[in-house]
Amino acid sequence: MLKIKKNDKKAWVTFTVVCDTEQECVEIAGSWNDWEKESMKQKKDGSFYITKVLPLEQRHEFRYVLNGNEWMNDADAMEVENVFGSANSVIELQKG
Repeated sequence: MLKIKKNDKKAWVTFTVVCDTEQECVEIAGSWNDWEKESMKQKKDGSFYITKVLPLEQRHEFRYVLNGNEWMNDADAMEVENVFGSANSVIELQKG
């Protein structure tokens, strides 16, 4: 799930993962940080979230990583094929 707040130059994007099963950890990796995994915080309801400040007028690709090895896309985001033969989630942050 994605929640986006914008100003003139950047956007605050909150990424939220609600899992069907209990997860030990959920991380996010994306084009904004050369695909380095970042830990997401767990809420009391079991979901995981992180807020990233990202520049506008850019396309950002990302994926979630469950328990260190299972890659998952965001159901609310568009998808684009990646070089590994699977797909990445993608958001295009435009002004306005």
